[in-house]
Amino acid sequence: MNAMKNRVQLIGNVGNDPEIKTLESGKKLAHLNIATSEKYTNDKGQKVEQTEWHRVTAWGKTAEIIEKFVVKGKEVAVEGKLIHRSYDDKNGEKKFITEVVVSEILLLK
Repeated sequence: MNAMKNRVQLIGNVGNDPEIKTLESGKKLAHLNIATSEKYTNDKGQKVEQTEWHRVTAWGKTAEIIEKFVVKGKEVAVEGKLIHRSYDDKNGEKKFITEVVVSEILLLK
């Protein structure tokens, strides 16, 4: 059962060209946003499309794959874990971030 703890799988479209950073160690870091959409008919018979945005981070070889092959609009499947972190912005206000740290990516269409 441990393999299923804190596991996230998403299939969606990339909302922006990935932001790639190379750290001093030479290791790559990629940040991007993925949109997942759900379509349904509400109780009034109206068709509704609901889109959720997910912040995604990838490291190392996965970030290198993203750098080479992923662009805005590309459909991807990602698997990883959900993390929460906080930081203080330039005004000293605490900000909270939830993101998916990718362990695997599959390039679709």
